[in-house]
Amino acid sequence: MITILPAGESAVLVEYDELPSVLGNFRALDASRIPGVIDLIPAARTILIEYDNTITGHKLVEKWVRGAVPIELTADESGPAVAIPVRYDGDDLVEVGKLTGLGVDGVIEAHTSASWTVAFIGFAPGFAYLTSNERKLEVPRRSDPRRQVPAGAVGLAGPFSGVYPRSSPGGWQLIGTTELSVWDAERRPPALLLPGTTVTFVRA
Repeated sequence: MITILPAGESAVLVEYDELPSVLGNFRALDASRIPGVIDLIPAARTILIEYDNTITGHKLVEKWVRGAVPIELTADESGPAVAIPVRYDGDDLVEVGKLTGLGVDGVIEAHTSASWTVAFIGFAPGFAYLTSNERKLEVPRRSDPRRQVPAGAVGLAGPFSGVYPRSSPGGWQLIGTTELSVWDAERRPPALLLPGTTVTFVRA
């Protein structure tokens, strides 16, 4: 069951029942983009689809979305297990402790004890959206996104954790930093974190 809502003149918001549906449909839509689609922005229960309304329109986008067949990860798509050392010194760590009720030490314990999996690659090359069964760490994005987040920043947003591959604007709650490079154009493949990769965070 999906609901498709207009989001301005050149975007639609697609609502799904659960995160696995988002992930499967995101993979399907990303692999079969129709002309005019500019961006797909997944979240816990939605995918925001931005498009050029001089090339395509709401009806065509809706037909494309409803015709998508979800793509599930297979074993051969999994990358190696990766351990990421983190200094838990993020600017939002104290606030995340308050939002979750865990306190600073509790946030660190929950983040390092969870087993994370790369669900999909997001808005920037190498930006992996990591999911886990640890629901205690779910927090909203910042209401005032930062104009610049440094490369290596480790954050939380909704049910996801992630590592910023390079300096960019961002609205995730920052809880730490890592010196491990998750994106290197000279590396093959450039992305360290591939869909299906198992990730653990360790205290540096």
